[in-house]
Amino acid sequence: MAAFARYFLELFAQIWRDIVAWFKGLWTTLFVNVFHNIVNYCTNILGDYKKDFGFVGWLLWVFSSLLIIALIAFLLFRLYLLIRRYVIVRKTEIEKDDLREEIAILNEKVAQAINEKNSILALKVSQYNGTAPITQAYGGSGGGGRSVPDTSEARFSKLAAIDAKYGGSVLDVEMTIDDMVTLPELIERFLNYSSSRLHLYYKAPTIRYFFAGMAASKIIILEGVSGTGKTSLPYAMSKFFKNNAEIVSVQPSWRDRAELLGYLNEFTKKFNETDFLKAVYEVLYRKDINYIVLDEMNLARIEYYFAEFLSIMEMPDPSEWKIDLVSNVLDDDPKMLVNGKLLVPQNVWFIGTANKDDSTFTITDKVYDRAMPIEFLKKGEAFDAPPTDPINMSYDYLNNLFNQAREDYPVSDALLDRFSKLDEFMIDHFKLAFGNRIIKQLYDFIPVFVACGGTELDALDYILARKILRKFESLNLAFLKDELAELILELQRRFGKGRLPESTEYIKSLQKMI
Repeated sequence: MAAFARYFLELFAQIWRDIVAWFKGLWTTLFVNVFHNIVNYCTNILGDYKKDFGFVGWLLWVFSSLLIIALIAFLLFRLYLLIRRYVIVRKTEIEKDDLREEIAILNEKVAQAINEKNSILALKVSQYNGTAPITQAYGGSGGGGRSVPDTSEARFSKLAAIDAKYGGSVLDVEMTIDDMVTLPELIERFLNYSSSRLHLYYKAPTIRYFFAGMAASKIIILEGVSGTGKTSLPYAMSKFFKNNAEIVSVQPSWRDRAELLGYLNEFTKKFNETDFLKAVYEVLYRKDINYIVLDEMNLARIEYYFAEFLSIMEMPDPSEWKIDLVSNVLDDDPKMLVNGKLLVPQNVWFIGTANKDDSTFTITDKVYDRAMPIEFLKKGEAFDAPPTDPINMSYDYLNNLFNQAREDYPVSDALLDRFSKLDEFMIDHFKLAFGNRIIKQLYDFIPVFVACGGTELDALDYILARKILRKFESLNLAFLKDELAELILELQRRFGKGRLPESTEYIKSLQKMI
């Protein structure tokens, strides 16, 4: 036992002496030797040769000394910048982690509060003794001035009221010769109508992006600063098509589909219907063009409450775009529900408005990949326009215009070849690929944009800037300065200098963030 103790103490003492010797050697190497060598540079070496320098020699000595000092200063400065950049990046990541943890805690508390609220509401409703029958009178298209029977006892009372409103018949669209316009004429008529009737002003490129986006996706995101006309655009567009857009205000507490679609109350055995559900269901009775607006959609996490729609609208067969509402079927359920499922119709587009500030969530790649974003940077300028009437147009007619554009203006092989080369460059330098979804949207978006009066390169510039380069925001830009500069040169080499202005400006804005 005593021998082992002496062994252990000797071992520990030797290890400690080695550690101390290592630090002493580090001090000697980095500081003592360096200082000693500096003295040697200035005395011994210089003393051996300075007597033979002459005027030119001393002049060169001064110049070389300044150059060496500048080089050492530059290296020290670069080392300082690297350390500072690492500290900043590390600090930012720590702050993000803390923020995510706080958000998770807040979301959990919000979920608990919502559950308590629903329980209290269900108890109150279950204790309620009933309501007096209500008869509503509806006048206008689809209603014919009929009295709507009382539907308060049905578990889907709002959807049953829509069944009664339309009498179980799908509302048709009667188009005249004046309504059968081309895509460029459609854009011109909307701009004039919006200006003359609603005093809302938009530029032609914005509306080209909007219609081309409709051809490529059922989800369009209008993002930018407040007051630039984001919410007004779908409102004006729906009025132009003689319809009313349903505007749904997203709440920060939304965490799942129940906030969007409603839920079956187990106490009352009735479905708690939302305005969003009602709006989607009513579109099933229409053949025109419809918009449902999710206002301030990024106040909550879109991939949470809108997840089911993001998934089903990826299915190639639109007949499979069905949302499960209830598991059992009753005789008085709405007519357009099939086996308790709601079919998402083709003639509806979901328009999300989004502000970028500290009160909102970042829109994730999952959402951006499936949507077509349009950025609003400033308010439109007023212009005079002739008085223009709204238009009657069916979804089928508009869809035929999109299909005709795909036939008349297919994406050129030259553009696809350059796009493919750019894809390879992105994979090699940034480990990012365009993906099949974006390629499909490219085939749908570019022909319609060209048919609306734009150009192939402008359409490609939009796709690159809004759907591909936007992914760079999630990368560590501090270490991609040289690669971003190379990307600008690659765009110029492939497409020509100044031919992709949006993408180039976007990359330069990323460089300024470094």
